[in-house]
Amino acid sequence: MADSQQLTPLAKEVYSVLEREFPESSLEIEDQSFMHAGHAGAREHGGGHLVVKLISKDFEGLSRLERHRKVYQALEKELSENRIHALRLMLSSPKVSVEKPLV
Repeated sequence: MADSQQLTPLAKEVYSVLEREFPESSLEIEDQSFMHAGHAGAREHGGGHLVVKLISKDFEGLSRLERHRKVYQALEKELSENRIHALRLMLSSPKVSVEKPLV
């Protein structure tokens, strides 16, 4: 996990939003924008390609699609402003995470 102080400005903002929306959760964000330099959608200033690993009790009993929808709703502003080009979500509840760890 990247410490929130080591993240790009966009990743820090996403971290703050998700931390607020999903309190008492395990949250990791990785900005992989550097891996996409020169590709379509890559931004000169970086940012835009994020991996989010989030384990939250708020996901208990929800399908994969429902978990994704909750995160997309939380990030509605950032997504609607086209500041995020690619978002990989790895979402789980604590119970499921113990049974099947996020990879």
